[in-house]
Amino acid sequence: MTIAPSTETDEPQKPVARPDATKGWASLRPLVLRLHFYAGVLVAPFLLVAALTGGFYAASFSVEKLLYADQLTVAKVGDEKLPISEQVAAARKAHPEGAIAAVRPSPEDDATTRVLLSGVEGIDETDTLAVFVDPYTAQVRGALEQYGSTGALPVRTWIDKFHANLQLGETGRLYSELAASWLWVISGGGLVLWFARRRAQRKVRGTTGRRRTLGLHGTVGVWAATGFFFLSATGLTWSTYAGANIEVLRTELHQATPAISAISAAAGDHGDHGDGSAGGGAPGEGDLDKMLAAARAEGLGDPVEIVPPADASSTYVVKQVQRSWPTKQDAVAVDPATAEVTDTLRFADFPILAKLSRWGIDAHTGVLFGLANQLLLVALALSLVVLILWGYRMWWQRGRASSFGRPIPRGAWQQVPPHLLVPALAVIAVLGYFVPLLGLPLAAFIAVDVVLGEIAHRRGKRSYGGRTETGSDTREEASGAPGA
Repeated sequence: MTIAPSTETDEPQKPVARPDATKGWASLRPLVLRLHFYAGVLVAPFLLVAALTGGFYAASFSVEKLLYADQLTVAKVGDEKLPISEQVAAARKAHPEGAIAAVRPSPEDDATTRVLLSGVEGIDETDTLAVFVDPYTAQVRGALEQYGSTGALPVRTWIDKFHANLQLGETGRLYSELAASWLWVISGGGLVLWFARRRAQRKVRGTTGRRRTLGLHGTVGVWAATGFFFLSATGLTWSTYAGANIEVLRTELHQATPAISAISAAAGDHGDHGDGSAGGGAPGEGDLDKMLAAARAEGLGDPVEIVPPADASSTYVVKQVQRSWPTKQDAVAVDPATAEVTDTLRFADFPILAKLSRWGIDAHTGVLFGLANQLLLVALALSLVVLILWGYRMWWQRGRASSFGRPIPRGAWQQVPPHLLVPALAVIAVLGYFVPLLGLPLAAFIAVDVVLGEIAHRRGKRSYGGRTETGSDTREEASGAPGA
C-alpha cells in the first residue's frame, strides 16, 4: 500500500552486499521494491483524485437526501395512494415535453413517485428528467435531472461523473481505469514488503523521523489493503478495456448477466431483446396500473420501475430496483394487450459471477449496505489519501528534507534467477493483456528503464545492487517501507 516509499534509514548508510541470486526473496525484493516505489510515485496523483472524488461520492448520498428533501418526500402522508396512471397524468400535464422512459412508484409511505422523461431539451441524452409527484394528491413537487440506475440527482451525478471520468467523457475514464489497474499492485507490493520485514522494524511507538512516517504508513496500509483490493477489482469490472475483457470472459464461462425477453406474444415467438430499458413508448390510460398489478401478482415488491414498451411489438417491463441488501432485482415482462406476464427473470437464478458482479458494484458505489457502506468507503478514501501523503513525505525525508530522495537503483530485475523471472514475466504478460492500463505503462517503464540503464552503463555509472562506481552508497533495506 505504500504509495511513494523511501529507501533510506536515519542511520548512516552502509554498503550492502549484492543479494545471493540463489535466494528467492533476496533476489526478488529489490525488484518488488523498485516496482512499488515507481508505481507509487507515478500513479499516486491519479489515485489521489480517485480517492478524494470517491470519498465525496460516498458522502453525496446523505447530502442528496438533505438537499432534495422537498422533491424526494411528501408534505403529508395520506391514507391511500392514487393510481399510478393519475400520478403520471399529473406529471405529464406539468411537463408534456419528451417521452415517458420509466415510472418509479412511491416505494415508501413518505416518498414521492418519479416519472422519468427522456428526450427533454436541455437534459443530457444519457439522463432523464425526473418529475416528482405526491402519490396522495398528485401534486408535482419538482423536477430534476437524473442519472443512472441508482437515481442520482444533480449533485451526486456531478461527483459521480467527476470520479469516473473527470467530466471528460469516455476519454476521461482512462484515468480511473489506470488508478484501479495499479491500486492492487501497489497494495500487494506494500503488503509483501511489510510482512517480509522483521517484526521489530514494523513498530511505530518510540520512533521518529522517516522511521515513524514509515511505521504509520505501513500500519494503515496493512489494515486498509483488503478494501483497496476490493475497490480495485470492482472498479475494473465496469472499466473501458479491462471491463470489456471481463465481460467477454464471463460470457465465455456462461456467467453473463441474463436479460428478460421483452417481445409481446402478439409479435410472434419470444426473443431476447434486452430489458426494454430504452423505453420511449407512450402508455395508455390505465395501462400502468394493470402492468403494476400483474407484477405484484408475481411477487415483485417495492421499489420497482415500470418501463413502457420500446415499440409496438414489445412488452412492458416491470423490474425491482433495490440495490441495497437484500438485493431485489427480479423482473417480469407484461403484455400490454392482455396484462399477462410473458417472461420472468429472478435474481436467484442469476449465475454466481453475475450476482457477485452486481453485489461488488453496489458495494463499490456505497448502496449495498447503506450508510455503513458509505462510511466505510469514506474511511478507505481517507486512508488512501494519508498513505499517499506519507509516501511522498518519506521520499522527501529520504533526501534529508533538502530535496526529494534518490530513486531505487536500476538493475533489480537482473538479480532475479531465470527460474523465477520467466514465470513472473509470463504472469505479467497475461495480466497486461487482460488489464491493458497495467500492462502498457509497465512495458513502457521497463523499456525506458532498460534504455536509461544502458546509457548509464556506457557512461560508466551503472549501479551494482546498492553501490555505484561513483562511490555513492545506496541502501536497499527500505527501513521498513512496504515500498518499492
